[in-house]
Amino acid sequence: MIRRSRRPSPPPTVMAGALMTMGVLHGVAPQPFDTIVPPWLPGSTRFWTYASGVAELAVGATVAAARTGRLGALAAAALFVAVFPANVQMAWDWRRRPWPYRAVAYARLPLQVPMVAHALRVHREAA
Repeated sequence: MIRRSRRPSPPPTVMAGALMTMGVLHGVAPQPFDTIVPPWLPGSTRFWTYASGVAELAVGATVAAARTGRLGALAAAALFVAVFPANVQMAWDWRRRPWPYRAVAYARLPLQVPMVAHALRVHREAA
């Protein structure tokens, strides 16, 4: 049996830093995030923007802490799945924009898969 070597995963701190950076951006520059909140969610778009930003900050901090990293990685996988409807909304809303914009919006959809996979790998590999 041939074993394939895997590239080493980025350290959990990379995922934690990305989550916390996005969480901060949700708070300091919420408008772009407001535009991709699905309209079927109850309440205001700003509420969902802030709520997802707080979730990203909390999950990022949980991933970064050694004692809670395993749980945090599992929460990150769930968060990446939970925000997927916003990516779908963005792709739908940008479907008539010039192709570079559409390419960005459409590329976000399959990129969620490796993000979830990475979070699950961090969960499995955490001590």
